[in-house]
Amino acid sequence: MKAMILAAGRGTRMAPLTDHCPKPLLPLAGKPLIVHHLEKLAAAGVRDVVINHAYLGHMIEAELGDGSRWGIRIHYSRETHALETGGGVRQALAILGDEPFLLINGDVWTDWDYRTALDVELTAPQDLGHVWLVDNPEHHPQGDFSLSDGMVVDRPGLTFSGISVLSPALWQQATATQHAPDTAFALAPMLREAMAQQRMGGSHLDDQWVDVGTPQRLHALEQQLTGSGS
Repeated sequence: MKAMILAAGRGTRMAPLTDHCPKPLLPLAGKPLIVHHLEKLAAAGVRDVVINHAYLGHMIEAELGDGSRWGIRIHYSRETHALETGGGVRQALAILGDEPFLLINGDVWTDWDYRTALDVELTAPQDLGHVWLVDNPEHHPQGDFSLSDGMVVDRPGLTFSGISVLSPALWQQATATQHAPDTAFALAPMLREAMAQQRMGGSHLDDQWVDVGTPQRLHALEQQLTGSGS
């Protein structure tokens, strides 16, 4: 299974740290945030990883190269302007191919084993994806979706982890993809369409997980991982 790491966001909530550094390259416990994902993907047996980028993307390519130092192949999907998750993945489908792929938000951190995701099997066209939900963090108490008999339903209860296995068929049938190829659009409405059709599976992720979306949460995670004081 191929994987895609979403890395095209501007990272405005991370300012001023992202004024001159793309969010995926912010240091965390001695290495760029995105490298934590690359190492875990390599350990899980993933060999092809797609990374999309827009803001300061040249810095991402210069830092990560072709991925050979981790035993993987990195393919870059360059966006002239950020296409959001839905649009960014649609542009990258030519690289990802026709099989389901693992999709990861670049600004989350988890100690969860990605091999669990690689074991998910989707039976298209019935199954369009499988998403992992986490307990609601303090900064998002209302949650996003809920689980019911192994399916995701559009009812707040748990928070989307930003980790999913999705079928390219999700883009083939989604209303959002009727827009022009270079149009930015979100993933959430596509997931909700699939939920309404009872075609989106899900599981609860109870390992450590952090949305590294602000300097404060990055600092707190740094302290946790390194055992440093406040």
